[in-house]
Amino acid sequence: MAKARIPKTARFSAKPARPPQGLPDRETLLKFIREAGETDKADMAKAFGLKGNDRRALRDMIKALEAEGALGRRGRKGFSEAGALPAVGVVDVVERDPDGELLVRLTKGEDAPLVRLAPDRREAVGGAPGLGDRLLVRFETLESGEPEARMIKRLGQSAHRILGVIRKVNRQVRVEPVDRRSKESLTLVPAEAANLEDGDLVLAQVTAEARYGPKRGKVLEVVGREDQPRAASLIAIYSHGVPTGFSQAAEAEAQDAQEPSLKGREDLRDVPLVTIDPPDARDHDDAVFAQPDTDPKNEGGWIVWVAIADVAAYVRPGSALDREAREKGNSTYFPDRVEPMLPERLSAGLCSLRQGENRACIAVRMVFGKDGRKRSHRFMRGLMRSAAKLSYDQAQRAIDGFPDDQTNPLLEPILKPLWAAYEVMLKGRKARAPLAIESQERKIVLNPEGEVVSITPRASLEAHRLIEEMMIQANVSAAETLEQKKSPLIYRVHDAPGLEKLQSLTEFLQTIGVAWNKGEAPRTDRFNRLLEQTREGPHSEIVNEVVLRTQMQAFYATDNIGHFGLNLDRYAHFTSPIRRYADLIVHRGLIRALGLGDDGLSDRDIATMKDTAEQITSAERRSMAAERDATDRYVAAFLADRVGAEFAGRITGVTRFGLFIRLDETGADGLVPVSSLGGEYFVHDDKAHALVGERTGRRWPLGMRVQVELKEATPITGGLLFEMLSEPLPADPTAPRPRLGMRARTEFRGPKRGGGAGKAPAKRGKRR
Repeated sequence: MAKARIPKTARFSAKPARPPQGLPDRETLLKFIREAGETDKADMAKAFGLKGNDRRALRDMIKALEAEGALGRRGRKGFSEAGALPAVGVVDVVERDPDGELLVRLTKGEDAPLVRLAPDRREAVGGAPGLGDRLLVRFETLESGEPEARMIKRLGQSAHRILGVIRKVNRQVRVEPVDRRSKESLTLVPAEAANLEDGDLVLAQVTAEARYGPKRGKVLEVVGREDQPRAASLIAIYSHGVPTGFSQAAEAEAQDAQEPSLKGREDLRDVPLVTIDPPDARDHDDAVFAQPDTDPKNEGGWIVWVAIADVAAYVRPGSALDREAREKGNSTYFPDRVEPMLPERLSAGLCSLRQGENRACIAVRMVFGKDGRKRSHRFMRGLMRSAAKLSYDQAQRAIDGFPDDQTNPLLEPILKPLWAAYEVMLKGRKARAPLAIESQERKIVLNPEGEVVSITPRASLEAHRLIEEMMIQANVSAAETLEQKKSPLIYRVHDAPGLEKLQSLTEFLQTIGVAWNKGEAPRTDRFNRLLEQTREGPHSEIVNEVVLRTQMQAFYATDNIGHFGLNLDRYAHFTSPIRRYADLIVHRGLIRALGLGDDGLSDRDIATMKDTAEQITSAERRSMAAERDATDRYVAAFLADRVGAEFAGRITGVTRFGLFIRLDETGADGLVPVSSLGGEYFVHDDKAHALVGERTGRRWPLGMRVQVELKEATPITGGLLFEMLSEPLPADPTAPRPRLGMRARTEFRGPKRGGGAGKAPAKRGKRR
């Protein structure tokens, strides 16, 4: 969660000292706004005693500060320092975090961050606030520097929608939310629910609050049925507001697109580029080819070609296709469907590098020395024809000595040179030492009816790593070229872990006897040594997990801070313009900077680039959450008929309200509520990442292997509830015992058995 500034004084508290009269300079104006907390143009002009031309100059100064991101809007006329929070403000409860805590946002101020709402003792009287509530809160800064909101009073409901399922019981009609984190259901007037059936998936809105019992609501739209096999992705799409479909204007633009020609392009059809993708891929963004460098000055070197679909030729700035692609930000992938960024005519047609068909591309020719370091590169706009469409498994099997009829003739001229070039590129990668975190991904296999038939680990092949490294180098080349040409661009950035995360890592490693100098600067090679040091030991998996959680999330930005995880000074996404808007912007930048056409970066693209970076970062987070929720629901559906079965797993999350368990068999995550763990009260030791018995000191630590019984599996919410079968570890004689009476300050009863499971900590995908 982004840190926010809370001014010492606010508009409704003591007024700031009267500033010096006359038109202020930039820093003086910012200081006044910071101390005021929130103000408007009229108040600023009055405070500085400005009239006439000085007032106009002040308006220009405010516009400039807003354009550079130093100021944020507060309502229609108000301003505040960007990201600042007032001492007291009105907020909406908009989300729950993975631990079940409520998150609030200022009702006015798009730049304001999400802030955690502190528990309040008065909730027992007035009832705890829930999603959609509007509150008056006081903002405070914790010792960690993070802001926290404390409720002063409830102001009522904000306009919000609930995705739920219709339940008809004893003449009563309710909308039960599909979000496992929400406990609030709505009642419907029976006359308005006459045409609804039990099990309908609906979008509903709160219309009235009852003093006791559930709130009243009305149905806005019926979106499907809960018993549809493919309901999981439908629920995720509506729950997270993933944009679906395309306007008639965008579809018409896609249908009008023409086959590419050689005009303005280099002819690359004789270069035997091949696509290597998952077997079920429908869109093929990238193709690769490698050949030895014949330059005597680069003996042992290799030339690597990466050709990427030229989406910019079809999606022009300001078009309907462009506007809708920007709003979507990226394609969203579910086990049963894809919600694409571009219409099928482009995503699976003219922009997909199909075997044997002429396709427009932007290609980069990269030269590597025998030491694996890139010596040069050159971008071009070309016309290519893919020599083969291969799957990762096909290519890998051919290299491993088991070619099929398609790969056998490609082995010597194409596949072996690709692997030889990759072996050279690996030297450069090893010298760079990117993070070597292992992430076990699972694949959900569906039958034609949309039912889950198996959940299997995704294979990690050398073919995957080959394509990944070639794409990384192409992305680096794009960033280098645009920087060299002084062109604005959207970087893919990844910050180094913060002090708080490193402190938490240090404290955890101490509990398993592993030394870590928290004073030393974070570097990827340090993390890699830690992972290697523990790889063969009993804590290997959980150290990998904790190191992963220590990392920051990557995002898009116009200011470059480098990419910590890949250990790169500059990095931009170039290789997937069919499914990521960031790559399309980079393509346009290359076209404009290199003079490759008139369809490059527009002046409006440049003026709105910072907003675009924020928009597509938000869209990416939205898609990740939707994909994760759909997967959870499919997994719950798969396990629903195995309630009562026993499973082996590992504790992957420890919270004050219970333990999250990841099953070995399926990788599924579920909750063991703290209330079910036994006769004594367990205290959450956040430094040791463990629940510790208040009387006995017995422990449930992060990473512990356990046996559990599946008690509930709820497909509609994706919740899994377990009962612990294993015994806790004995007390740690070196650890301090929890003080008796701590429950008075931290007691939490845990979720009710009938309410569905909590949400497991989010698993981060390999979104570089």
